[in-house]
Amino acid sequence: MAAASAPRDAPTDAHPWVGTPQHYHWLRGIVACVLVLNGIDAVMTVVWIQSGLAVEANPLVAELVHTRPVAFAGGKLLLVSLGSWLLWRRRREPLAVVGIFAAFLVYYWILLVHLRAFRVVLVSDWLVGAP
Repeated sequence: MAAASAPRDAPTDAHPWVGTPQHYHWLRGIVACVLVLNGIDAVMTVVWIQSGLAVEANPLVAELVHTRPVAFAGGKLLLVSLGSWLLWRRRREPLAVVGIFAAFLVYYWILLVHLRAFRVVLVSDWLVGAP
């Protein structure tokens, strides 16, 4: 009788505390959240800049976001997706897991910044009675 091979997501002997199927289930959800949050950030960045309420702080993409916003958003989505894919491929290593959580925390913070700015715009419009 042949021995069954270990599942692909089975824990490794080197780091037994990282890599159970439950861990990978949650980690996959966190990577998906990073991708969604990145998409929200891309759209909100274009909206803020195109409306004249913000300027792009990154000089490498400042011109691109003004002249070709779809290319900016697409490039941003592509780069973060590639980075997430690379971290996911290395998910059995603790440092990659830390990287996934760090990316999530950064994009979550960025979402909060966008929401705060949105609130400020709404409140200021309401206070001055903008049409």
